[in-house]
Amino acid sequence: MSMITIDVGNPSQTDALGRRLGAVLFPGAVVALVGPLGAGKTHFVRAVAVGAGVVSPDVVTSPTFVLIQEYPARVPIYHFDAYRLASETEFAELGVHEYFAGNGVCLIEWADKVRGVLPSEHLEFHFAITGPMSRRITVTAHGQRYEALAGQLVNESTRGGVM
Repeated sequence: MSMITIDVGNPSQTDALGRRLGAVLFPGAVVALVGPLGAGKTHFVRAVAVGAGVVSPDVVTSPTFVLIQEYPARVPIYHFDAYRLASETEFAELGVHEYFAGNGVCLIEWADKVRGVLPSEHLEFHFAITGPMSRRITVTAHGQRYEALAGQLVNESTRGGVM
């Protein structure tokens, strides 16, 4: 497991990071998103979706009430929201293991509520609010494939001036 921290000063930098992630995600990837209300999790998912080939970011909305949204892209995107779930069992009953084993990308908001159901190998983004527009994003890679992916994001973020 490896961990990196990326400071973003505004939503445009968050968008850039999300688009880079969306461009390199692979079929079967699982990305856990953690942070308080208003930290930018859905905003980040929107950027990831654009990076993965979703034509309009406006189609990406929070699945808080429907629990899952699906978006066609280079690889299908499955956007989960565990906020309203009472237990990890409820999350598992959505059939998430089939999604995890599929050919799409799983993006899970409020993943800290369902951590025990997540695959052992995944990428986690923890969003901390550091100012009105700034965020500190801690990226934790669980597994070699995700460590390589996180390293790639850091290298590109450094070149792009995000860190």
